[in-house]
This record gives sequence, C-alpha cells and structure tokens, in this order.
Amino acid sequence: MSPSFHERVVVGLTNLVPQQHRTTSCPSDLRDLEVSAITSPPLSARDQATASASTPDTGPYRWLGWLLAVVAVFTVVTAVRSHQVDIPFRDPGGRIFLSRIALSLALLIVLSLLDAAMRVGRRNWTVRNTAAMLQSRWPADRVLVAVGGLLTYHFAYACYRNLKSWVAFNGGHDDRLLSLDRNLFFGHSPAVLLHDLFGRQVAPHVIGVIYESFSVIVPISFVAALVFADRIRDGFVFLSSAIWVWILGVASYYLIPTLGPFASAPKEFAGLDPTSITATQAKYMAERAQLLDHPAAADSFASISAFVSLHVGFTFMILLMLRYYGFTWAVRVMYVYLLAVMVSTVYLGWHFVIDIPGGLLVAYLAVRLGRLTTYPHGRGSP
Repeated sequence: MSPSFHERVVVGLTNLVPQQHRTTSCPSDLRDLEVSAITSPPLSARDQATASASTPDTGPYRWLGWLLAVVAVFTVVTAVRSHQVDIPFRDPGGRIFLSRIALSLALLIVLSLLDAAMRVGRRNWTVRNTAAMLQSRWPADRVLVAVGGLLTYHFAYACYRNLKSWVAFNGGHDDRLLSLDRNLFFGHSPAVLLHDLFGRQVAPHVIGVIYESFSVIVPISFVAALVFADRIRDGFVFLSSAIWVWILGVASYYLIPTLGPFASAPKEFAGLDPTSITATQAKYMAERAQLLDHPAAADSFASISAFVSLHVGFTFMILLMLRYYGFTWAVRVMYVYLLAVMVSTVYLGWHFVIDIPGGLLVAYLAVRLGRLTTYPHGRGSP
C-alpha cells in the first residue's frame, strides 16, 4: 500500500535533518515516529492549550518586550534630536520606510515559499505538500510576530537615517582622520596606494559593484533569518543585532562626525574612471548642502557620514550570525566578501582606514547585545 500524505511529509522532513543533528532521544526507527504521529489520538482542547503554551514559537512572546523597549528608547532619542534641530521626522519619497517595508514583505513571501519547498524535498514536492508545510511553518502568531519584527526593524532604521541626516549640523573631524591615515601608512594616502595597486580605469567599476552589492545583501539577510530559523526567536537574534548595528553606528557618527576622504580630499579620487559611485557621492554632497541651506524644505535630507563604516559593520555582523547559526561554509565565503568590502570602502573614498576596525567593533557589540536582547536569560530559556 502506498504511503499516505502525512507519512510522506514526515519522511521528507526527517531526511532534511543531518544525522549528526538528530538527538539520541529520537526513535531509532522512523516508522515508529510516523506511526505515533499519525495514529495517536487527538489532544483535548485543554491538552492542546497546554502544548501550545510550552512550544517556543506558539507560546507567549514576552521576550519581544526587550527589543521593543530598545527601539522605544531609540525613538525618544530621535525625537529629542528632531526638536534640537527643529526638523521633523522625514521619509522623503517613501524611500526610507515605506518602500523598504514593501520589499521586506515581498521577500518574506518568496523566501517562505522557498523554505517550505526545501523542507518538503524534491522527491515529495507537490503544491499540496508545500502548502501544508507552509501552513505548519507559519501559523498566525508566527506571521504576526515576523511582520511586527520587520516593522520594528524598519522603524528603527528610519530613526537611524534621520539621525544620520542631522549629523550634518555638527562639526567635522576629517582633517584629523586624514592625518591619522597618512601616519599609519608612513606619509602615504591608503586610497592612493590602492589606486596604484588596482588601477584607475577598470577597477573602479569592479570594486563599485562589490560596494553596491551591500544594498542587495542587507534586505535579504534579516528576512532570511526570520524565515529559515526553526524557531522565530532565533531569527530575532539576527534582527535585534541588525537594529543594534544602526543604533551603535549612528552613535559613532555623532562621536566623530566626518564626511569621508572623497569629500575632504577630492583630488585623490579625481583620477578614477567615473562610475555610479562617483555620481552618488556628488549627489550626497548636493543633498547635504541643500539640507544646510534649506533645512525646512520637505525634501532636504542628507545621507553621508563616515565614522564608522557600517558597510563593514553590517557585513561582519552577518558573518558572526552565520557562525552563530553554524553555517561554516558560508562563514568562509563571508570572510572573503568582508575583505572585499573593506578594500572597496577605502579605494572609493567612502571611509578612512580607522573606520574599518570601528565597524568591526560595532558588529561585535551589536551581536552581543542582539543575543542579550533576544535571550536575556540565555539561549536555553523558553
């Protein structure tokens, strides 16, 4: 007799789990597991409620309170700074909040379908099996928590972007960091040394692609963490760490406000072949000038600050989270990508060399705080 639908799903799911990750408490005979899962009598309503309360993803979400508290404090800080500079919270053209929320929700749907199909497996894949897996993976409470987490993340990011914009009203320290760069490299500009090493014609285009790939990797990364984590709480470790990257990063902008070498030493980058990066840099400088000249204009919004490098910081945070989740092969790939991002930030003039270790430190602290925010009593807590 051919196996039933439930039996096929059980076997497909079990085959997805590597042997070394199966605990000794699991039955050695998969048929026992299948039969017990299928033939056990249904739970009473009271038993179902008890089971639901003891399951990490369907029980109370009190642990979310810590993250919401952190974002609430960050919101208050943003409101205080908004009052100081007399500029309201802005989302010009919906680019900072609304469009990013829409992208995240679309990614949530696509990646959830992919996750369900992968868990069913190629041999057992059918639309019906995938739909059943999707339903079991995404009960209503998990959907609400995931969407709420994305809204929280993007609101925190919007606060970060507004605070970053208002750094323009603070004095800069570019001259000091330019001097520090030259002292570290025995009187030479590290950017010019990289230009001499890689060239000035083709390299700007290749390195520019590496730098811009960051804007693709970031939105996929934190949505993927929510989708692919077995427990959504583990996915929130990534989301919380990402929020801490933006909080600590904007704090560093106010600690040492800078524009970056491309703005403070433009002659060093004049010989580079024009790319979309140089166009973006010119656009950012024009936007900053408009904000300083016309702060009350609704579309006045600055997007430039150098210390620390959050391209480096967020990339290193992803690497640390991949190690946290146990993806050894992906960690190795991310080390290569991280090195490429470090080179690109200096080569293109976005950052001083000192911004790189600053970004690494921000990432390390963000992951520590992200884990503490999500698991204040340790990962074994319910």
